[in-house]
Amino acid sequence: MSETKKTDPAVTVPAQASAPGEREVLLKVEGLVKHFPIRKGLLKRQVASVKAVDGIGFEVRRGETLGVVGESGCGKSTMGRVITRLQDPTGGTIHFEGQDITRLNTAGMRPLRRDIQMIFQDPYGSLNPRHTIGSIVSAPFRLQGVEPEGGVKKEVQRLLELVGLSPEHYNRYPHEFSGGQRQRIGIARALALNPKLVVADEPVSALDVSIQAQVINLLDDLQEELGLTYVIIAHDLSVVRHVSDRIAVMYLGKIVELADRDQLYRSPTHPYTKALLSAVPVPDPKRKGGRNERILLKGDVPSPLSPPSGCRFHTRCWKATEVCRTTEPPLIELRAGQQVACHHPENIEDRQPQDAVLLTASEKASEPVTDEAAEAAPEEPSAEVTAAEGAGSEERAGGSQDTEGDAGAAADAPAKVTASSDEAGTTDEAATSGDAEDASEKK
Repeated sequence: MSETKKTDPAVTVPAQASAPGEREVLLKVEGLVKHFPIRKGLLKRQVASVKAVDGIGFEVRRGETLGVVGESGCGKSTMGRVITRLQDPTGGTIHFEGQDITRLNTAGMRPLRRDIQMIFQDPYGSLNPRHTIGSIVSAPFRLQGVEPEGGVKKEVQRLLELVGLSPEHYNRYPHEFSGGQRQRIGIARALALNPKLVVADEPVSALDVSIQAQVINLLDDLQEELGLTYVIIAHDLSVVRHVSDRIAVMYLGKIVELADRDQLYRSPTHPYTKALLSAVPVPDPKRKGGRNERILLKGDVPSPLSPPSGCRFHTRCWKATEVCRTTEPPLIELRAGQQVACHHPENIEDRQPQDAVLLTASEKASEPVTDEAAEAAPEEPSAEVTAAEGAGSEERAGGSQDTEGDAGAAADAPAKVTASSDEAGTTDEAATSGDAEDASEKK
């Protein structure tokens, strides 16, 4: 397996794929909405709803990797489940290769399961402990009625070898493998039917830091070899920067910025993106004792049950004005290859220069501090810390299961280990057959 690929300034980040405009659109999402109803009382009447995903849109082109980042509870995992139709959307449209798959039933989605697969976050919960590895990886062939050339066993052994495991592991059980090996088994299962689109939900967050780079490099190698298209959901900015061509930043069910990878890291335009990147430590011993300006966001992440009016980030933004509280900014392209939803973007011309009076809460929302001051000061809820606080609101209210880790993890340092278990109840049949109803029952 290839060595760890670092993303510090001394190492060149892998080159991006060809320009997006030169490739065919594989997946197109418009106005996607997913709300989870809250029911109370004897009659189970709906009294509210968790707005896990609330009107997002993007395109993924063939052979491209789209990275999705954001705090816990922002709706990343829910978005991944909806675009793969493991969960039904509340509104919006999903087009795959020009076909509208938004309202397809179980029978209609079954043929498309060959082309759309998902790698789940928890390598321990996503494999059925009662089945052998051979049975788990061969399930897609059995459920889709596909007979590979040379037989199923030979093809499964080839897949195991492809992901760095031994063909002799065919008759072993999941408990005999480490976390990294189990994730490789999940990857082999997802690739069994040669899919065109793979949605990877936190593919390395539950793994030991020494194994994460191996799995990341494996995904990179498989994309080059098989021509895969990825949507990678992650909280670790180093992972996203390493594997993505474009990056979408989510906050409270909305995409606030969508840009090319290099452009986003070089010149972020949304204040939230800037705050996340300011928390990234620079792994350079020569800068020890240097002053790095860091933005500490104060206050809690608002509840998805009742998101703020206007711009959802205005309660924590240091640039928020009256227009931010009353008018929701649309996601528009302000610079070539960079879309942002903000009235007062960073590093670019202000869209509402006439509205210059800061809200009272905005003046105290955040303050630039140096690394030394941040270490000496008492702990305040920040972009990294408040992520954990907001994680449970969506799950407790509507069962969204969006349990990502902190969005402010290091971009240039190894990924932080988080042992979350978003997919704890998912069996291999639900993962490969793609029946949304079956997956829901097993959860």
